[in-house]
Amino acid sequence: MQQRLAKTAVMVAHDLAATVAAVVLTFLFRFQGAMLAERLHALPLLLPPFLVVAGLVYARFRLYRTKWRFASLPDLAGIVRAASVLALVLLVVDWVLVSSDLYGFYFFGKIAILLYWVLQIFLLGGTRLAFRYLKYTRSRQSNAKAATVPTLLLGRGSDIDVLLRAIETGAVKKLSPRGILSPRGNEAGQYMRGVPVLGGFADLERVVMDGGARGEPIRRLVAAPSALAPESAPDDLIARARRLGLPLARVVGLGEGTQGPELAPLEIEDLLLRPTVAIDRPRLEGFLAGRRVVVTGGGGSIGSEICLRAVAFGAAAVLVLESSEPALHGILSHPAILESQAEVSGVIADIRDRERTLEVITAFRPDYVMHAAALKQVPFLERDWQEGIKTNVFGSLNVAEAAVAARARALVMISTDKAIEPVSQLGVTKRFAEMIAQSLDAEQARIPGHPTRLIAVRFGNVLGSAGSVVPVFKAQIARGGPVTVTHPDMVRYFMTVREACDLVLTAASHADGEARADGGDRAAVYVLKMGQPVRIAELAERMIRLAGFEPGSEIEIAYTGARPGERLNEILFAREEPRIGLPGIEGVMAAQPIFADRARLDAWLARLRAAVAAGDRAAADAVFEEAVPHFGERGVARAEAEATLPPRPETAGMIPAAATPVALG
Repeated sequence: MQQRLAKTAVMVAHDLAATVAAVVLTFLFRFQGAMLAERLHALPLLLPPFLVVAGLVYARFRLYRTKWRFASLPDLAGIVRAASVLALVLLVVDWVLVSSDLYGFYFFGKIAILLYWVLQIFLLGGTRLAFRYLKYTRSRQSNAKAATVPTLLLGRGSDIDVLLRAIETGAVKKLSPRGILSPRGNEAGQYMRGVPVLGGFADLERVVMDGGARGEPIRRLVAAPSALAPESAPDDLIARARRLGLPLARVVGLGEGTQGPELAPLEIEDLLLRPTVAIDRPRLEGFLAGRRVVVTGGGGSIGSEICLRAVAFGAAAVLVLESSEPALHGILSHPAILESQAEVSGVIADIRDRERTLEVITAFRPDYVMHAAALKQVPFLERDWQEGIKTNVFGSLNVAEAAVAARARALVMISTDKAIEPVSQLGVTKRFAEMIAQSLDAEQARIPGHPTRLIAVRFGNVLGSAGSVVPVFKAQIARGGPVTVTHPDMVRYFMTVREACDLVLTAASHADGEARADGGDRAAVYVLKMGQPVRIAELAERMIRLAGFEPGSEIEIAYTGARPGERLNEILFAREEPRIGLPGIEGVMAAQPIFADRARLDAWLARLRAAVAAGDRAAADAVFEEAVPHFGERGVARAEAEATLPPRPETAGMIPAAATPVALG
């Protein structure tokens, strides 16, 4: 703190000295002889009050909030505004208090005031820019000495500029940029921060050979996000890099989070999807800034990313509730968590333990609860059905009631697209958990003030999450095959982990904002617009080709048949769920609640408890068949029929039209 105050004092002293110099130099440049002597004689009376005004003006325009080594155009704009205000002050004083009507002359005059304005900007801004350039030169020299890997940068100018700045400041280390390849032809021949644009992606081999001929062999390729966009033909780029034997890394963190650009290995799943859905970053920053967040299952693939996103968007405190000690240790020791300013803590707790869950959540007093803890593997839950009910149904009930007891502003329950017309234990237990949330939300809606909102979000298959098909395929390809696909017509929606987590936060922001307002649509379920579903067989073929093999001839694809509880197509909304629009939120869809009968819910829960205690699966299925539309024999018959039919239109990228809204209660 004392060091910061000392630096601020130095900056204030510099700026006031620059103000004195600007006034004195104005007199010296503008006046001569007796006129100059008269004005210099008046300086002791003029400068003290003017310096007081100048100091207040500089503080008002926040000239002391930015470090000089990061001085930029916004800082220069603040200096221009401050100098303009001071020039206006001199003009008013000159015309109102000293004018020719009173003393027969102007003390400054318009030309002198204009000269002062120019000098003041130069003296304030020039020193800052000179200091930044000095630091930049030293940093660049230091990083140049440490740069040991000759590198080609791939991508558009805007992305490359951010990456080059990170290299210059040392945020990205050991890279020595020798050239840039851009997908935009009009950028060839230009320079970006001193690094030449040597051509397009098609020129990769030529540029690498030229470097080798000059005795400067390229040892690494680094791809910005724009280089991996579909229009840039990333498959061809990867094939070229493999033929040349050059490692290809990707840049992550451009405009995301708080850590800045970083390098990561290029994963095959980076190329498998549509362009990711853009988020409204200012919305999420304003929503989470200073808030307290609980994440159940916070050590899992989804939960841990939610923790990282909450920290990146400014949450004040995050509590990780996790039943796995290794998973809890993993997220709490993550570098982004350790370096964040948020208060991040963790507890070992099982959401099945009602008392423990209530105690932990109410003691933390969260603003938001993100419920990611669940059992999610379809085959396991078909076999161990009791465990799915204990965790996904009763565990979710415990978390929901704890969030209400803690008076949280919102609870977001993570569901699945398998919850619609479910044919599996995973799907039906998640759909039942959605009904729990809708029932409690309806109760809260009748409470005056700002009660807890309880909503659900439905995910497709999340790339990089535990159990995702992509790492399974990668492991099978690494072993030489075969790659196992359950059915040639199996299709799924895919999304990235970051998209999934941003959907959770966006849904919470809507539920806590627009939907809380009087008369606003009260959404219950949120779904990301995931575009066209992906055919799993085509996914396997592309992954094999990206690995450098030919499907069928070098690595076989084996069809094993659908597993228990699987169906060919996934659905995003039930036919009876009335859809609503989300103005101002791109890429997200929502539906209104369709269930609010707490008495019926409690009766079903009592029967489920008895069925689990008795190990009676038939009794549990009877409850689900009564509570959840399309479950049971009708859902199984539908799944079996799908095995002989082409994908339905609504699961090939279309969403079924909303049916007549179902009355609550």
